[in-house]
Amino acid sequence: MRAVSKSIAPVAPSLVLLALEPLRGVADYCASLLSPSPKARGDGHPVIVFPGLGAGPFSTRPLRRFLDKSGYVAHDWGQGLNTGPEGDFDDWLDRLDDLLVDVHSAHGRSVSLIGWSLGGIYARELAKRSGPMVRQVITLGTPFGALADANHAATAYRLLSGDTQQLTPNLQARLRQTPDVPTTAIYSKTDGIVPWRACMEKETCSSESVEASGASHLGLGTHPKVLQILANRLAQPEGQWRRWDA
Repeated sequence: MRAVSKSIAPVAPSLVLLALEPLRGVADYCASLLSPSPKARGDGHPVIVFPGLGAGPFSTRPLRRFLDKSGYVAHDWGQGLNTGPEGDFDDWLDRLDDLLVDVHSAHGRSVSLIGWSLGGIYARELAKRSGPMVRQVITLGTPFGALADANHAATAYRLLSGDTQQLTPNLQARLRQTPDVPTTAIYSKTDGIVPWRACMEKETCSSESVEASGASHLGLGTHPKVLQILANRLAQPEGQWRRWDA
C-alpha cells in the first residue's frame, strides 16, 4: 500500500453509501456468523478494544468474542457509551491510561490496542503516552487525517459531545502523528461515514495501511476481511512485527 498523498484532500463519502450503512453493517455481521470459528493462534496477550462514537461495549462484543476465541484476552475500554472526550483531552485520557496500566499489571505483558473509528484516536494517543506498555495499535476506520471535517461523523460528534473547541489545528496535527509502536490502519474504500483516505497511515518500517475491501464503517468490527487482518497482525511474535503481506 502507498502512503496518502498530501495533495489529495479527503472527501466525505457519498450520501448513498451513508444511507446504506445500517443495512451493510447488518450484512457484515451476518457474514461473520457464517464464517468458520477462528483458530486459537494467539499467545494469550491482552487486547483492549475501544468503541466508535456513539457506541459502547455491546457494539464491540462480537469482536471481543472473536479475539477471545483466537487465543487472546480481550478487554472492554470500561467507559460505557463513547460520547467523545469530556473536559480537557489529556486529563480525560488519564482515565484510559489508568485502564492500560491495570491491564498491563494484571497480565505482566504488553497490551495491544484496537480502536474503532473515534476509538482509534484514543488507542493512538495512549500508545504515544505509554509506548513501553503497548505492543501494537490497530485502528478500524479511524479518520485521524480529517477528524473535524470531510466526514459524516463530525455532526454526530457535535450532537453527542457538544464540545468541538478542543479540535484546534495544533491538536489535529498532533493526532495525525504516528505512534512510535507498530501501527496498522485498516480502512475501507466503501466506508459510508468517514473518508477512507483520512484513515490511512504513512508507510514506514513500523506503520502501514491495509484495505478491507467491501467493508462498511458500522461493520468494521465483524467483517470477515477485517477479522482476517486482525488475526494476522495480532499473531506476530512480540518484537518481530512485519508489515502486512496479502
